[in-house]
Amino acid sequence: MSTVTYPMADTATMLRRNLRHALRYPGLSLGALGMPVVILLLFGLVFGDTFSAGLGGGGDFDYIDFLTPGILLMSIASGTMSPAVAACTDMTEGIVARFRTMAIFRPAVLTGHVIGASILTIVSLVAVVGFALLLGFRPNASFGDWLLASGLLVALTVAFTWFAVALGLTSKTPEGASNVVLPISFLLPFLSTTFIPLESMPSGIRWFVEYQPFTAVIDTLRHLLLGTPMDSGNGWLALAWCAAIAVVGYFWAQKSYNKGTAA
Repeated sequence: MSTVTYPMADTATMLRRNLRHALRYPGLSLGALGMPVVILLLFGLVFGDTFSAGLGGGGDFDYIDFLTPGILLMSIASGTMSPAVAACTDMTEGIVARFRTMAIFRPAVLTGHVIGASILTIVSLVAVVGFALLLGFRPNASFGDWLLASGLLVALTVAFTWFAVALGLTSKTPEGASNVVLPISFLLPFLSTTFIPLESMPSGIRWFVEYQPFTAVIDTLRHLLLGTPMDSGNGWLALAWCAAIAVVGYFWAQKSYNKGTAA
């Protein structure tokens, strides 16, 4: 094998390992899918008409169209718990110490976690879009817009997965890892423009919501999928957030994984 083939083979092995773990213990994966779907059903069906009347002022405002891009990001946020717990479990149960004694490409262990978790999150995104279409979600995006929206969602998925793995590696117990990602999986999705527009929020909360990463991505997705107006810089801001989170998560994870070992 070449010097390029060895890392790819080791990464593929670790990816298979993580996918098998996900199939063997499906609770976290199903939970990551279940919460966004339940919230989509709750707000789209139960409260949808009320929100449409309140936010649309009696016009043709369709709340399920407004809601779905935010729920897609909620799916990404929910998917961060599984890789955080899995990375922490590997560190605390000693398997990482064994991996370090083996002749394998060292970054393959974490890369396998990230790719495996990202695949599961992407599957949940497809499922959420399917449920949204059944509830009346009607995007008017072109094929190119769908490609851009899909690329943005994948980029954010990879970025937050790396960040979640980094948080998991710094946690002392798997239980602690499941709690440390709560600001991502709970706080950011709810304190964003997922459920109501920015201008409807109180001034103090509005400042936080406007400058946190989810809002820029949600506004960009609404623009791509629904053709809603958007500030000219929001698309670049969304990409900048994805890049910044990915870089911080990657280097933080690698540093935590290599701590106490020879370079």
